[in-house]
Amino acid sequence: MKLVAPLAAFGHEDLPLAGGKGANLGELVRNGFPVPDGFVITTEAYRLVAAGEVTPGHFERVELPEELRSAVTRAYAELGGGPVAVRSSATAEDLPGAAFAGQQDTYLNVVGEQALLDAVRRCWASLWGERAVAYRARLGLDPAGVRIAVVVQRLVEAEVAGVMLTADPVTGERGEIVLDASDGLGEAVVSGLVTPDHYVLDRSGALLRFTPGRREVVVRAAEGGGVVHERGDLPGGVPGGLRGGLPGADGPAGRLPGPVLRELAALGVRAAAHFGRPQDMEWAYAGGRVHVLQARPMTAVPPPPLGRLGPLRRRLGGVLLEYLPERPYPIDVSTWIPHGPAGLMAELTTEYGLLHAFDGFLEEEDGVVRRLVPPSPRPSLRLLATPFRLVAKARRYDPARWTDDPRHRDFLRRCRETAALDLAMLPWDELVRMPGRALDLVRPVTGLRIDYLPGSGLAVLRLLLVTALLGRGRLLGDLLAGARTRTSDANRALAELAEEARRTGALDRDPPPPSFAAKLEAFLAEYGHRETATPLLVTSPTWADSPETVLALIRVPPSGRPRERPGGDALDRLLAHPLLRSPAARARVRRWVEAARAGVAFREDTHFTFTMPLPILRGSLLEIGRRLAGAGVLVRPEDVFHLRLEELERLPGPDAGPYAEALREAVRARAARREELAGVRLVDPAQLFPARHAGDALVAGTPASGGTATGPVRLVRGPAEFARLDAGDVLVCPYTNPSWTPLFQRAAAVVVDTGGSASHAAIVAREYGIPAVMGTGGGTGVLRDGQRVLVDGDAGTVRAAP
Repeated sequence: MKLVAPLAAFGHEDLPLAGGKGANLGELVRNGFPVPDGFVITTEAYRLVAAGEVTPGHFERVELPEELRSAVTRAYAELGGGPVAVRSSATAEDLPGAAFAGQQDTYLNVVGEQALLDAVRRCWASLWGERAVAYRARLGLDPAGVRIAVVVQRLVEAEVAGVMLTADPVTGERGEIVLDASDGLGEAVVSGLVTPDHYVLDRSGALLRFTPGRREVVVRAAEGGGVVHERGDLPGGVPGGLRGGLPGADGPAGRLPGPVLRELAALGVRAAAHFGRPQDMEWAYAGGRVHVLQARPMTAVPPPPLGRLGPLRRRLGGVLLEYLPERPYPIDVSTWIPHGPAGLMAELTTEYGLLHAFDGFLEEEDGVVRRLVPPSPRPSLRLLATPFRLVAKARRYDPARWTDDPRHRDFLRRCRETAALDLAMLPWDELVRMPGRALDLVRPVTGLRIDYLPGSGLAVLRLLLVTALLGRGRLLGDLLAGARTRTSDANRALAELAEEARRTGALDRDPPPPSFAAKLEAFLAEYGHRETATPLLVTSPTWADSPETVLALIRVPPSGRPRERPGGDALDRLLAHPLLRSPAARARVRRWVEAARAGVAFREDTHFTFTMPLPILRGSLLEIGRRLAGAGVLVRPEDVFHLRLEELERLPGPDAGPYAEALREAVRARAARREELAGVRLVDPAQLFPARHAGDALVAGTPASGGTATGPVRLVRGPAEFARLDAGDVLVCPYTNPSWTPLFQRAAAVVVDTGGSASHAAIVAREYGIPAVMGTGGGTGVLRDGQRVLVDGDAGTVRAAP
């Protein structure tokens, strides 16, 4: 039983014995990195003394077995018996997705055997400190499986120390190294006590940028043990510990010399290459030597920048980002993304000769989506025949009659039959096939889109040409806005539900009156399959799953002013053109307008129809999750989202048989990785929506719906915040989808980080006649709640209101 061993005895495979920090340091020692000498008190030692107790007080008072005490004191004597650093090294820390930075304790300048043994006890106790326990609970880590080792290293009494990141933590750029440094021990930098010198280097160590720090505090080793905090600035502002700079330094006092920067950069590049990912490293400089004190994977590091994107890739990336406001789960990637709306568009574009336009856009790492990569479409020979095929389909398939197609009627019948199944009563072998059955349901709608969309597109194109030739091009948006769609039906039904709630006071009564409850039930039966956040993910709840979203919408007070649909007035103005005096010409143009509106309605209504199998798919996945949780394989039903469909389909039963432990580990690791990436964007919007400069504009983007409006900004970041919008507010949001459109009846204008002039938000804004600016890239980060702004939908700008 190994209780104590030198650092060099451990490597990356020894995580269960040496903990994350010990395994990583041992790996560095084995590979020639300048790591201070030290040893590891292993998790076997912790197990020996734990004896089932998990309280901090127990460890701080525990008597060490003589065998362990002798091993520790002997290793300490071999190290020289001088000042050491004592660091916790838990088996769950320093892992991708679970860094545990600062969750367990470290003690610096520990001197003497008794002080060392006391520090070791306190490190063991810190495994059960309040913050460490809470952190593990948030990551879903089983406390029974966590152990802790302790790393003891010779203390480096640093002249300068700090932290080095081998990738830019903000941009994700792997070609840059970020270095923070200050006088004394690195604790001042790590704990945030000091504003450090900030260096940005290239991979060779050449200085790209430098920002001097303020050295408010210097942490130094105290005589006899422990540390002291000293003032770091001397009279005149000259840094204390580096007055005049290090030998060989040039420039401002305290700046690290070029050779030291180059050595640090080389060590960082080597470590990142060895461990296969960007590293977060602590280092110290003393006596003319650089020492590596720690290396662990960087957490929450953004993916590398995408590089230069052409206009088409930016456009496709913008469309996808609008529909992906949340990071997809593994179950999304293996079910609804390839078979849902994105899969539909991939099949449609492939059918007409454009390859890879909507596939392969999600890059995964460790089973978790890492980033969105805009696709690179490629034409095929099939594209040459596309114009002829489009015309042939447009003649054969009339979008105004698509609901009469037998495929549509068969789709609705199969959806009703499948939705009527009682998932809770299905045997396991049928239940695990239900997700596949739900995905098969969408195939007919894909075929309908392929066949009827050409007629829709050509009808809109014809009207575009007619209005342009007549000099009435500005009427096009209003003409198309006259189309009746299932989205507008849902909005009207929602308005009626809101009126019933106000009439009966239902929102303030528990339970609500029967008349309102009946209307809400009927509304959800008809429209409950609509998505709350995005139609691309099965993991996002539907309206039926989240009726509070519907209640939030009806809590938004009415605008107090009617919104007239602009379609009829626009048609009258078009027909009043001098060239359309004859009844025949007027009738022809009227038919063309109706055909274009039918095309717009087809696009909207097939989206509405296409998502009908979504509740079936989501319900079957959650039922699988409930059974796995009931058998103890998962902690909660929603953990099933961390798994892939093929992983579920192979399970012999809800106990998962021989796959149980592998599933638990996959869920834990993927959940931790998602937690790490929680604050990291799938892609930087600025790469898809280049900054537009428009004089004194606060924000600029794509003009999407004309007109101007003034009002206070209201930031709404998701469905949970719908009720924040008051009538007359300027709605500023990161994305929209059809479920947001009832808000447009109250908003004075709309400003969206993502999207373009053809997105749902733009279409609905034009329908309601309110200004809209899309694709700002970061309007939600610039504009502030309550700030009065002027939105110009013609220019695509947002300015401070006069």
